[in-house]
Amino acid sequence: MAAAAALWKPQEEGLREICGLLEQHISPNSDQARIWQQLQHYSQFPDFNNYLAFILAHAEQGKSMEVRQAAGLLLKNNLRTTFSSLTPSSQQYIKSELLPCLGATDRTVRSTVGTVISVLFQLGRVFGWPELLQALVQCLDSKDLNHMEGAMDAIYKICEEVPEELDVDVPGLPERPINIFMPRLLQLFQSPHAVLRKLALGCINQYIVVMPMALYMSMDQYLQGLFVLAKDPAADVRKLVCSAWVQLIEVRPSLLEPHVRNVIELILQANKDADEEVALEACEFWSAYCDGNLPPDGLREFLPRLIPILLSNMVYAEDDESLFDAEEDESFPDRDQDLKPRFHSSRLHGSEPGEEDDDDIVNIWNLRKCSAAGLDILSNIFGDDILPTLMPVIEQKLSRMDDAAWKEREAAVLAIGAIAEGCINGLYPHLPEIVAFLIPLLDDKFPLIRSITCWTLSRYSKFIVQGIGHQNGREQFDKILMGLLRRILDTNKRVQEAACSAFATLEEEAAEELAPHLEIILQHLLRAYGKYQKRNLRIVYDAIGTLADAVGAELNQPKYLDILMPPLISKWQQLTNADKDLFPLLECFTSIAQALGPGFSQFAEPVFQRCINIVQSQQLAKVDHVAAGVLYDKEFTVCSLDLLSGLAEGLGSGIESLVGQSNLRDLLLQCCMDDAADIRQSALALLGDFARVCPVHLHPRLLEFLNVAAKQLNPPAIKEAVSVANNACWAIGELAIKVRQEVSPVVLTVISCLVPILQNPEGLNKSLVENSAITLGRLGWVCPEIVAPHTEHFIQPWCTALCMIRDDYEKEDAFRGLCAVVRTNPPGAVNSLAFICKAAASWNEIRSEDLHNEVCQVLNGYKQMLGTGAWEQCMSTLEPSVVQRLSRYGV
Repeated sequence: MAAAAALWKPQEEGLREICGLLEQHISPNSDQARIWQQLQHYSQFPDFNNYLAFILAHAEQGKSMEVRQAAGLLLKNNLRTTFSSLTPSSQQYIKSELLPCLGATDRTVRSTVGTVISVLFQLGRVFGWPELLQALVQCLDSKDLNHMEGAMDAIYKICEEVPEELDVDVPGLPERPINIFMPRLLQLFQSPHAVLRKLALGCINQYIVVMPMALYMSMDQYLQGLFVLAKDPAADVRKLVCSAWVQLIEVRPSLLEPHVRNVIELILQANKDADEEVALEACEFWSAYCDGNLPPDGLREFLPRLIPILLSNMVYAEDDESLFDAEEDESFPDRDQDLKPRFHSSRLHGSEPGEEDDDDIVNIWNLRKCSAAGLDILSNIFGDDILPTLMPVIEQKLSRMDDAAWKEREAAVLAIGAIAEGCINGLYPHLPEIVAFLIPLLDDKFPLIRSITCWTLSRYSKFIVQGIGHQNGREQFDKILMGLLRRILDTNKRVQEAACSAFATLEEEAAEELAPHLEIILQHLLRAYGKYQKRNLRIVYDAIGTLADAVGAELNQPKYLDILMPPLISKWQQLTNADKDLFPLLECFTSIAQALGPGFSQFAEPVFQRCINIVQSQQLAKVDHVAAGVLYDKEFTVCSLDLLSGLAEGLGSGIESLVGQSNLRDLLLQCCMDDAADIRQSALALLGDFARVCPVHLHPRLLEFLNVAAKQLNPPAIKEAVSVANNACWAIGELAIKVRQEVSPVVLTVISCLVPILQNPEGLNKSLVENSAITLGRLGWVCPEIVAPHTEHFIQPWCTALCMIRDDYEKEDAFRGLCAVVRTNPPGAVNSLAFICKAAASWNEIRSEDLHNEVCQVLNGYKQMLGTGAWEQCMSTLEPSVVQRLSRYGV
C-alpha cells in the first residue's frame, strides 16, 4: 500500500483548483448548478478521486475542516458508482490514504473517513480489503481515544449497513471478524468514554436480529452489560439499552425471559427518564412485550406502577408542536406542510375492504402517542382488570378544574378514548355517565380538549349506536350528533379536523339511524364546506362520502339534494382538469352516485363526460404533456375510472346511452393494458361493472378484453400486483355470465391460472382466493364441456375455497358451475365426494329454489351411483354437523 501512495502525487495547480471549487460548493450563496457542472467535468479525470482522498487526508494544506469534509462526502458518492472502474493503483492509493486517518485529531474528519470506509467495505466486503480489519483491530487496541473512536465509528457504520458481512469465514483468518470484534466491543461497555460505550452498544444491537454465534455465546455478558448501562449517565447510551430490550423481546424473547422481571423494573425507571427520547424508547417496550410470545401475566403485577406512568406521559409536553398548531383559528391560511399528500386507493372487488388507520389527531410519533398506544394495547390484553388502577388516576386528573391543569384533563380524556375497545365490558354499564360527562367538554374553552373529546366520543360510537334502543339512548345519540355538528363549525382548525373525522366514524356506525337528521347534517357539512380551508376540506369530502354510503337511497330526495349538490357542482365547475383538488371531489361523487342510484341520472351526463375527458387527456399527457395541456398524473385516471364505476353501479343499465355515445370502450381497453398497476386495477373493476350493466358495448372488442384480463392472472403478474389479478379474475367471471359461450376461447388459459391459486392459497389475499373459486364456477356454468374433463385436478381445493364464501348471488353462480361440471363428468369428482358434501353444507340457506334442487340432484345422484355401503362410508368421514346440514338436501 505504501508503494501505491508513493507512486501518485497531486499537482499543485489541480489541488488548488479543486479546493477552490469545494470552497464555493460549501458556500451558501454560490451558484450550485454551475459548480455541480464543473465538479462533473473534473469527475472525468481518472485521478479526480485521488485528489479528493488527498484533500480529506492531509491537514497540512491549511484547508478548513469543511473543505476536507466536502471532499470526503464527494469521494463517498463517487466511489459508490465508480469504484469498480478505477485502476487498481487508484483503488490502492485511496485506501492507503484513508486508513491512517482513522485516528485523525478532528472528529469531523474521523467521521467522514468512517463513512467512506464503510462504503468501500460494502463494495468489496472483507475479502476486498484485508488490511482494513488489521487496522481496525490495531486502533481498538491502541488505547488512544482518537484511534479507538475512529475505528468504532467505521465499525458501527459497517454493522449498520451490512452486519452479516462480518459474520463470514475469511481465508487466512483464524476466526470470523465478528468473533474478533465481539469481546472488544463488550469490553468497551466499561470504557470511561461515553462515545465508545454508545458506539460499542450500537454495534452489538445491530446483531440482535441476525444473532451470530459470537453474540449468542456472549449473551450473558451482553445482558449483564445492559443492566449496568441502564443507569449510564449518557442519555444516548440509556436509549440504546432500551432499544436492545425492545428488540430482544420482539425477536428473542426466550433469551430475555429469565431476566424479564429485572428488565421490567429498569424499563419502568427509563419510562420516567428526564430525557424524552429515552422515555419514548422505553415506552415501546410495553407494546413489544404484549405483541410477543411471553405470557402477558408476567406484566400483571407491574400494572399498578406502569399505568400511572403512562398516564403521566400522555400529558402534552411543553414543546409539543400541537400546542402551537392549536393556536391557529380558521383565519390562518394553511401552510404547505399542512397539506399531506393524499393517496386514492383503487377499487377492489372482494371481501376485504382496506383497513384504514384511525386518523390520529397529529402525525408525529412521540411519547404522548406511544403511551396512549401502550395503554390501548394493555386494555386489550388485560381488559377490565386495569380499571381499578386506571379510573382513580383518570378521576383525579379530571377533578382539577383550574385552567393551569387543562393538559391533565386533556390526557384523562385521551385515556378514556384509548381504553374504549379493551375495557368496554367494564365500562359499558357506565357508558351513559361517561358520555354525559364528555358532552359538555365539546364546548370547553381549550381547543385541544374540544378536539380530543371528539376523538374519544368517536371511539365509543359503535356502543353509543347500539344503545339507541335503550332508555335515554336515542337522546344521548342525538346530543352527541348535535355536539359533533357544532364542533364541525368550530373556528379552530384542529377542532374542525377532529370533529369531522369523529363524525365520519359515527356515520359508519349509525348508518340508517342518521336518516331522521339528514337535513341538519347536510346543512352543517355544507356550511363547513363553504368555510374550511384546503386541508380540512378533504375531511369534509370524506364525511359527505361516508354519509352517502351510510344512508344510501334515503339521500335521493329533492330537499336533501338541493342542499348537497349545488355547492359541489359549483366547485366541480371551478376546478380545472389539472387541479389535484379534483381527487377528493371525484371520490365524493363516486359515493353519492352509488347512494342515489338512478336518482343521480340528472347529474350524470356532465360527470360522465368529464371523466372521459380526464382519462383521454391523461393518456395523451403520458406521451406529450404540452399537447395535452396537463401534466401526467395517474391518480387523475384512477379517480375518474372509479367514478365511472360508481356511475355504473348507481345508474345500472341507465348508463348505457352515455357509454354508447362515447369512446369509453377503446379508452378502457388502453387502461386495462396500462403500465401502472393501479390504473389496471381500476380499469378492470370498471370492466366488471360494465359487464354487469351494458355488456353489449364491450362486444366488438370482447376477446381483447378477455385476453388482457387473463394475462393479469399468470403467476408473475399475481406476484407483482395481487389486487390487479383480483379485479381481473372478478371481471372475467362477470363477463362470462353475460356473454356465455363466447368466453370459451380463454377458458382453459384462465383455469390454468386459477387452479394454482386454489391449490396454494396460503399467504394469498383472501379476496383473490374467493374470486378465483367464484370465477371458476362461473366458467364451469357457461362452458361445462370445457371445464369438466379437468375436474379431478382442482375439485378438492375448489370446494375448500367455496366453503369460505358467504351466502350471496356470487356463491350461487359458483355452485351452478359446480353442479354443471359434476353432472358433465360424474366420475371425475367421485373420489372427492366428501369435499363436495362439505361445500354443500357450507350454505346457511340457498335462496334460489332451482339451485337447491340442482344440489339435491347431484348429491342424490352420487348416493345412487355409490350404493348404500360406499355412501355411508363417505358420510362417516364427515363431521356430524356437516352430515346434519346435508339432510336438507334429502340425503
